[in-house]
Amino acid sequence: MKMKNVVVGAGFAGAIIARRIAEELDEEVLVVEKHNHIAGHAYDYYNEHGVLIHKYGPHIFHTNDRAVWDWLSRFTAWNEYQHRVLAYIDGRYAPLPLSVETVNEIFGLSLSTAEFPLWIEKNREPRSEIRTSEDVILNAVGRELYEKIFFNYTKKQWDRSPAELDASVTKRIPLRMNRDLRYFSDTYQGLPKVGYTELFRTILDHPRIHVLLNTPWESVEDSIQHGTLFYTGAIDRYFKYAKGKLEYRSVRFEYETLFDRPYFQAVGTVNYPNDYAYTRITEFKYLTGQKIAHTTIAREYSSEEGEPFYIVPGTSENPILDAYRSEAEKRSDLRLIGRLAEYKYYNMDQIAARALAYPLA
Repeated sequence: MKMKNVVVGAGFAGAIIARRIAEELDEEVLVVEKHNHIAGHAYDYYNEHGVLIHKYGPHIFHTNDRAVWDWLSRFTAWNEYQHRVLAYIDGRYAPLPLSVETVNEIFGLSLSTAEFPLWIEKNREPRSEIRTSEDVILNAVGRELYEKIFFNYTKKQWDRSPAELDASVTKRIPLRMNRDLRYFSDTYQGLPKVGYTELFRTILDHPRIHVLLNTPWESVEDSIQHGTLFYTGAIDRYFKYAKGKLEYRSVRFEYETLFDRPYFQAVGTVNYPNDYAYTRITEFKYLTGQKIAHTTIAREYSSEEGEPFYIVPGTSENPILDAYRSEAEKRSDLRLIGRLAEYKYYNMDQIAARALAYPLA
């Protein structure tokens, strides 16, 4: 087979790149996907009990980028949804992200928003240099909140203490100085009205786009002559682990459908930083707005084994990653884009923005 443009992966990066090639270049493009479905880790489907669930954990789209929102809105209408998250700490349910409401709930205080910055300043441990995730948290909020909210959760999620992880892991966690209980504060928030899978189906619905499912790239790379290859999978897998394996974390999901109640918990997601082996429980009906008498929840267990979900950004240099990036630079036909291909943490909107701006030639 000969194909000028090949995209590996049908997630956000791959689908957007493929659509742009078809529309902007008016050229054929082949999308090769190892899963039996499109949409990458945003894939959703109706389970055997008729509940719309996210196979790879909760995905709430949020962005301040109007261009990204408008481009995706070509392919879907949106269910407006403001995500709420609670953390179960010392027998109490405290709201996240960290705010005056969180501190008041955990410590039984009644601080005002005016008093909260003073409380934070009194408790934080200033750091002259911010290198690790531990530095970020201690510098921002101090040791007591670090131990109650962040330390054990990080250990469960990454199998490392915050002191062993790069500052970028926890820099994403906001500190709110108001009483806004929404988990995200972006201008545009929601979920595709017909689901993520249908959103991706519409993006890929173009006569110049051809999709191969159930097809790992390595199983067909020798039989496809291509011009430009846009690769969104794990960079070490592309190079057949010739320089060694990079570190990733996976997630195992334990689903349960409950028929004796319409809802299981008070909000879409509840985090468990200190109790139980799982990191969080998500109840999908909150996210999707589905009206149904029963409910499905998912408990998440972080794992070293399984499909890569997250990169593991350590605090030291990564010679294996550097070696792969050096090899990639030698390939004039290879374009790496995405969380696993670039070995960088991106939110969905960041991936979409990157794919929309990525050079096609």
